[in-house]
Amino acid sequence: MGTIRLKNIKIYAFHGCLLEEGQIGSDYLVNLSVKADLKNASDTDNLADTVDYVLLQKIVVEEMELRSKLLEHVAKRIIDSIFLKVEMVTHVKVSVAKKNPPIGGDVAEVSVTMKRKR
Repeated sequence: MGTIRLKNIKIYAFHGCLLEEGQIGSDYLVNLSVKADLKNASDTDNLADTVDYVLLQKIVVEEMELRSKLLEHVAKRIIDSIFLKVEMVTHVKVSVAKKNPPIGGDVAEVSVTMKRKR
């Protein structure tokens, strides 16, 4: 078993419950961790035998482009899409953070972390 992590994927997106959030948008950071059996890839040195982190990045970007009111919903979609498209992944942990959220205070970010195993 091994872990592949993508750290601080920076994305501009339009999530939130407020109408303005859907029009103006905000900066987001996504952190992703997946677990899979990476032994074969370590022996073969073949991309087909591992989890392609380029594909993981693409999945995150695609799901972040779809507007949601809640970060929980975005995180679930990312997890669902990874399990659908990458069979060898057994565990997914994803954090979606909104930078400078409009909550009437000085808060650097608000984030939601979800994890699931197959």
